[in-house]
Amino acid sequence: MARIAGVNIPTQKRVVIALQYIHGIGPKLAGEICGKVGIPAERRVHQLTDDEVLRIREVIDSDYRVEGDLRREVAMNIKRLMDMACYRGLRHRKGLPVRGQRTHTNARTRKGPAKPIAGKKK
Repeated sequence: MARIAGVNIPTQKRVVIALQYIHGIGPKLAGEICGKVGIPAERRVHQLTDDEVLRIREVIDSDYRVEGDLRREVAMNIKRLMDMACYRGLRHRKGLPVRGQRTHTNARTRKGPAKPIAGKKK
């Protein structure tokens, strides 16, 4: 099992797909990384040599912000908004949708499960 950026990537999948298991790498960046390293798209992870895995690791470490660094940066950005007490920060603080979605109905992902209100009947 190959370990890249602190993540065990699946061995039976194609390299482009397996790289997407790393937080911060999507389809576009995975293809870009494979292009830089020179790995064909149909190659599977278990077919990679140790040298190729090492080159992938070096490219990711030098050129991209992934996993812990990326999570920390996103958390710091959200914390900065909350400290400023701007509108987006207040929405984060209250656990409500931040980008203008309606909350009268829906928004259950951000608000959590519905809480019953005592004495409210139609």
